[in-house]
Amino acid sequence: MKNDEFNYIYGKNPVCEILMNNPKRINKVYIQKNYSYDNRIKKIIELANQNKIIIQNIDLKKFNDYFEEKPNFQGVIASVAPVEYIELEEFLENKKDDFKRIIILDGVSDPHNFGAIIRTAAAAGFDGVMVSNHRSCPINATVEKISSGAINHISIIKTTSLNASIDLLKKQDFWVIATQMEAKDNYYEIDYTDMNFALVMGSEGSGISKTILNKADFTVKLESNFESLNVSAATAVIVYEAIRQIKTKSCTKSRK
Repeated sequence: MKNDEFNYIYGKNPVCEILMNNPKRINKVYIQKNYSYDNRIKKIIELANQNKIIIQNIDLKKFNDYFEEKPNFQGVIASVAPVEYIELEEFLENKKDDFKRIIILDGVSDPHNFGAIIRTAAAAGFDGVMVSNHRSCPINATVEKISSGAINHISIIKTTSLNASIDLLKKQDFWVIATQMEAKDNYYEIDYTDMNFALVMGSEGSGISKTILNKADFTVKLESNFESLNVSAATAVIVYEAIRQIKTKSCTKSRK
């Protein structure tokens, strides 16, 4: 079932999200034969028809060999064009007037964590997630499923060198914040407001590389339960603290 030009995603929400926000990515929609059509499946069929996308009723078990794990298809699979990565230079050219915020992933290879981080970043209004060509997770069906469609609402930046990209970000007035268990400051003790910043998160196993840590303007830690959090949960904690500070300051300014 593998195709070099198309990937497969599954699940009602991910398929519906792409149909609503980026239907040009979809080549074909596959619906499980004799599946009970609930409102979500009916909506998928309606959107596919509106966008003149082929719908095929088949036994979805034929796709089992394509996936490493045995997922719950929820009655629907779509063949989609791969997500288009953006280069950092292009991302910076599109810089808007207000401050930009991105997440940099150093060695995060688990698709569940990657998808959850994309979902958190998009929900919090971050502008991008950066990954390296090496030691990173590809965007596959699991990533798209876990992101719940958020991958269609945020830039995914791919680079051949995180170190060189961080150097470029710093030249473009970005502050680099890295997580480190031995850091002096807790994550809530620094000011995330009124600046462009890149939050660097490392893999659960080896963390952030020393060369990247040395480039950080700030290093922060979570409190004593840090080791009990996976990288996606730890990312969410810091991201929402940053957004809390930014929103609080914005509301304070608006009252004056």
